[in-house]
Amino acid sequence: MTVVKDTGQRAILPPFGEEHEELRETVRRFVQKEIAPNVDEWEEAREFPLELYGRCAELGFLGLKFPEEYGGQGGTHLHDAVWVEELARSGGSGGVAAGLNAHASIAMPPIFNFGTEEQKQRWLVPGIAGKKIGALGITEPGAGSDVAGITTFAKKVDGGYVVNGSKTFITNGVRADFLVCACKTTQEGGHGGISFLVLEREMPGYEVAAKLEKLGWHASDTGELSFTDVEVPEENLLGEENEGFKLIMANFAWERLLMAIGAVGAMQRLIERAVEYAKERKAFGRPIGNFQVIRHKVAEMATQAEAAKAVTYNALRLFHEGQNCLQEVTIAKLVTQRGVLDIADECLQIHGGYGYMREYGIERAVRDARLGPIGGGTDEIMKEILGKQLGL
Repeated sequence: MTVVKDTGQRAILPPFGEEHEELRETVRRFVQKEIAPNVDEWEEAREFPLELYGRCAELGFLGLKFPEEYGGQGGTHLHDAVWVEELARSGGSGGVAAGLNAHASIAMPPIFNFGTEEQKQRWLVPGIAGKKIGALGITEPGAGSDVAGITTFAKKVDGGYVVNGSKTFITNGVRADFLVCACKTTQEGGHGGISFLVLEREMPGYEVAAKLEKLGWHASDTGELSFTDVEVPEENLLGEENEGFKLIMANFAWERLLMAIGAVGAMQRLIERAVEYAKERKAFGRPIGNFQVIRHKVAEMATQAEAAKAVTYNALRLFHEGQNCLQEVTIAKLVTQRGVLDIADECLQIHGGYGYMREYGIERAVRDARLGPIGGGTDEIMKEILGKQLGL
């Protein structure tokens, strides 16, 4: 590690060491053997088998950053980052990655970070073991980027709450056993009136209203949920009452960084595919990779990918060190989500008509990438955050 003294600059910490690269090889072998060959089938089925959670749990992938006392591997966010990046690079399915990571990297961290010991035993331990599947419920039909505008209401009653409302675009929403759900707990709601309750699928009044059809991420189930007089016991309150907005903000940083890391892996996969295809495909009697226009396209893609990787790894370093990195994470999310979409489109152009064929995986990559500039905070919201960070 290079240490910078007396300059006011941050020390440089390489994000990954030998241990992480060994993990990367392990993840790559698993994904190439047990996920990639099945992606087309799972895309057609509009979900992957629930048994995949158990298999990933068996290999330790669901608990990489959680303590051993809860069944985790005792690692850090860097281990989780390796898993997310390599899953995107080797798996070739945004839907599979979304379903696994919505559980392990988005739904479970709030329980670990804000839950009581009893709550961790109820949901985190079986979640790490792949025996219970979780989802995060924030987005509503009338409130997406405006998280302070949610209307799902939890009325305080003796012994707990009664919840009424709905959520939409919930990854894992159709099959989740528990939902980490943002609710208004004051009539005013807003930043000071939101709480998180853990709702469970078997609770009366909890209903999966629809399984949504999407442009991309076909292998993940995405649900619309409705709540009608759902009685939630007081012990299912996660963190402090009316302090849920802080939990949302804390979770957003890691979710957005994960999206950036996944995009870095997806970019690398696409470039590798483009190079491989350009060497094999012939036109006018020679490989298309011999044509200057193709070489330049690939060079531009590689440059864009390397720049995206640099800003993402920088944000990851700062996050890992516990530093305030809102600006860096915002930049990484903004740069990578448009970047992977641009690279997927260029890769499709290089493949020509074959890019539209399912067996090449390029059309799926284009579809999957399109959610990036919308999900986890739109490009417009990212620019607004960044503008304010810059003093405007």
